[in-house]
Amino acid sequence: MEDSADHGTDHRPELALPQVHAFVLLAEELHFGRTAERLGIAQPPLSQQIRRLEAKVGHPLFTRGPGRIALTPSGHELLPAARRALDELATGLAAARRTGDGEQGRLRIGFSASLALTLLPGLLRTHRDRYPGVDLEIREMTTAPQVTALREQLLDVGLLREPPREPWLASETLLSEEFVAVLPATHRLTARRVVPVAALADEPFVLLPREAGPTVHDRILRLCRASGFEPRLGQQAVEWQTVSALVGAGLGVSLAPASIRRIRLKGVAYRRIDPSGERTTVAMAWRAGEQSPLVARFLESARRGVLGEE
Repeated sequence: MEDSADHGTDHRPELALPQVHAFVLLAEELHFGRTAERLGIAQPPLSQQIRRLEAKVGHPLFTRGPGRIALTPSGHELLPAARRALDELATGLAAARRTGDGEQGRLRIGFSASLALTLLPGLLRTHRDRYPGVDLEIREMTTAPQVTALREQLLDVGLLREPPREPWLASETLLSEEFVAVLPATHRLTARRVVPVAALADEPFVLLPREAGPTVHDRILRLCRASGFEPRLGQQAVEWQTVSALVGAGLGVSLAPASIRRIRLKGVAYRRIDPSGERTTVAMAWRAGEQSPLVARFLESARRGVLGEE
């Protein structure tokens, strides 16, 4: 058996957008002169557009008479579909424009848990107010997993502590804060407004594991070493809220970013420390060379909402 030469060919007529547009406007005006004026063209090109469309349909779409025109039955049948096609195209063009402008789409954001008590709520509110069409997918992650997710393109933006220096990773600091001592509320050192770091030398420490946040972990070790001791590890926890809870349970003490004071847990006290030279930073990070307009708009929101830039 011999296959047909056009087997599998799509036989739907190819309707040119200008022809459909001209047809709809002429159906509204029923006057070639006024329709040509609305289209910004002369009457002969308008007549050619209509004739080409009628040739594709295979039937007249308008009756022409002295001083008046009217839709034929074929024209009446085509008009609703033609209007829907133009409306759907306009909707699609508007959606494409919003997506291209970063005003629509899905943005995946990672954040360190402690930021939920500081800059995260205001930052998300600022961005949602500016771009309500953007769907924000928020994922709670520590620093190291965020960096991995950014590299593997599972996140678009990370809000994290101390991003590593990597050639593929861009970052911008949002805030810098001191460290504070985290103590059980009944601890003898809570009687002091400022706690010497050296006074913690004999205490077991509750710390984040280094793999969860290498830089902030190393800063805490430097604070202890500068005061003449190596911290004795008691327990580990991957989130600052858990660190506070374990301290409150009497399992040790800790040094933590000052924003931990917003975690108001019963049985936990926070005190300034001396020396207090070490600071930790919170940054937003993204892939260097990122072209996504969604990311660009979020960075603008962060600069406006957190850094106060206009």
